[in-house]
Amino acid sequence: MKAAPKDKQLQMLKKFIEVYCSKQHGSDDEQLCSNCAELLDYATERLARCPLDPKPKCKDCSVHCYDESHRARIKEVMKFSGMYFVKRG
Repeated sequence: MKAAPKDKQLQMLKKFIEVYCSKQHGSDDEQLCSNCAELLDYATERLARCPLDPKPKCKDCSVHCYDESHRARIKEVMKFSGMYFVKRG
């Protein structure tokens, strides 16, 4: 059975935040620091409430779910972790 698109997005988001937290804050893969855990909780709640189905990429979305501070933080996470995954496959 295939995972729902939002489930896949949540799994990917969690992985990106785990990598970011591990490399930037020195956390282990099992335990996020409090800032990253809060960001993941916020993003999870926002993804669950997203009225769009299928959900577009945030940069292409007309409805921005995140407030400005969280949007800046998630952009930083995505940029860092995206490059990490590109370099490591």
